[in-house]
Amino acid sequence: MKSFFNPLLCGLACSQLASAIDLDVNSPASIKSTAGTIAHGIMTYYSANKTGTPATKVGTFPPPLYWWESGAVWGGLVDYWMYTKDSSYNPTISQGLLAQVGPNKDYLPPAYFSSIGNDDQSFWALAALSAAEYGFEVPSGNKSTLWSDLAEAVFAGQVPRWDDSSCNGGLRWQIFSSLSGYDYKNSISNGGFFQMAARLARYTGNQTYVDWAEKAWNWMEGVGLIDHEYNVFDGADIHNNCTNPNKEVWSYNPAMMLYGTAMMYNSTNGGEIWKNRTSGLVEAISRDLFSPFSNSTDVMFERACELKNICDNDQLSFKAYLGRWMAKSAVVAPYIADPVTKLLTRSAQAAAQSCSGGRDGVTCGERWWVHGWDGSYGIGQQLSALEVVQSLLLLRNPVAPQTLQDVLKQSTPSHTASVSSNATETVASNAGHRVIGSSVGTWMLPVGLSLVLGGTMGIFQ
Repeated sequence: MKSFFNPLLCGLACSQLASAIDLDVNSPASIKSTAGTIAHGIMTYYSANKTGTPATKVGTFPPPLYWWESGAVWGGLVDYWMYTKDSSYNPTISQGLLAQVGPNKDYLPPAYFSSIGNDDQSFWALAALSAAEYGFEVPSGNKSTLWSDLAEAVFAGQVPRWDDSSCNGGLRWQIFSSLSGYDYKNSISNGGFFQMAARLARYTGNQTYVDWAEKAWNWMEGVGLIDHEYNVFDGADIHNNCTNPNKEVWSYNPAMMLYGTAMMYNSTNGGEIWKNRTSGLVEAISRDLFSPFSNSTDVMFERACELKNICDNDQLSFKAYLGRWMAKSAVVAPYIADPVTKLLTRSAQAAAQSCSGGRDGVTCGERWWVHGWDGSYGIGQQLSALEVVQSLLLLRNPVAPQTLQDVLKQSTPSHTASVSSNATETVASNAGHRVIGSSVGTWMLPVGLSLVLGGTMGIFQ
C-alpha cells in the first residue's frame, strides 16, 4: 500500500513529528509496549474474522496486499506472542493460519491460484514452522504436530517441482505455467525452499532435509544467484539457462538465506562451511542494507527502491523479514549476535521514531532515516517496524527454537510413533519425486472459526 503524505490522515499528529513512541531500547517493558502499539496498528487493517466473511477471505488482509503477505504477517505475530507473551491476538493468528491451508492442507487454496508462486506458499509454511518451533498453541482436538505437519506438507509438495530441465536445477518462481514468471527461477522461491529445508532439518533431525538444503544452496551459488561476496541476486531466466542473473538485491533474499545458513550452522554443531556462509551474509547485509547516509549509521533501508520512493506494496514489507531473520539467526548462531544487535538496536530506534504519524500519532513510516514520519503508511511499514523493535526482546532473551523431539516428549507413546513415521515417509517419498498427500490428518477448528466459515467446515475434515 504505497501511499505517501496525506494531510487528511494527518490531523493534529503532523505537528508532532518528534516520535510519539518513546522507545527505551534498554528497557524490556518499553520495548514490549512499543511492539504492542505497532502490532495494534497492524491489526486495525484486519477485518476478515467477522461473521459473514467469505471463507476464501478469512486469514487475509485486504487488497492491494497479495495473499503471501498475510502469511508473512501471521508469522510476525507468532513471533510477537513469543517475545512479548501477549496472547491477545492468538485466536486470530490460529484462525488465519488455518483458514488458508487449502483442501490438501499445504497452503494451496484454489481461490488464490492466480497469484500463488512457490515463494508465496513458503511464507505461509514458514509462519506455521515458527508456530511449531515456538510451541504456539495447537487448537484443541488436533495433533501436537499440527504446525510442523503443515510446513512439511508444503516442502513435500515443492520437492517434485525441482526442475532439472533447465539451469541444472532450481525451483521456478511460479507453480503454474499459465502465470507470468513461470520461466524465471528466483532467489526468494529457492531461498524459501532452502530455509524450510534447513529449519526442518534441525526440527526433525531428518537427513533428507539436510541434503536438500545443501543442494539448494549449491545450486544457487553455482548458477550465480549468490556471488563470492555473498550478494544474493533476484533471479535468472531459464531461456538463457540462468547465465545472466538479474543482479538487483532485495533485503528479503539475503535475509532468507541467512536464517537458513544459521540453522545449518546450528544443526551441524558449528560446521565451518556454514559458519563462513553465515558470516559472509551478515557482512553483505551490513554493507549494503544499512547506513544510507552519514547521519543514519546502522539504520536499515531497502536500497533497491527506498531512496527513490518507488517501493511497491510487496517491497515495503521486505525490511520486516530482514529484521526477523537477522535476530533469529543470532540466536542459533550466537557468534554473530554482537554485530546483529548493534544494527537492529539502532534500526529499532529509528523505526520507532518513524511511528509518529497518522490520526493516532503512532502510524509507522517507510524511510526510517528521515528521523520522523515520512507520510507513508500501510501494513508493510507497520510490520517492518514491529519486526525490528520486537527483535530486541529476542536478542535480550535468546530462546532457541524447539524441535520435534521436544514436542513428542509431551505426547503419548503411540502418538509419538505415528507422527515420527509420517514425517519421515512424507519427505523420503518426495525425494524420489513421488507426490503424496499431506499427513496433517483430521483437524479441529479453533474456537470461533467455524462461526466465521459457516458451511465450509468440510475442507478441514
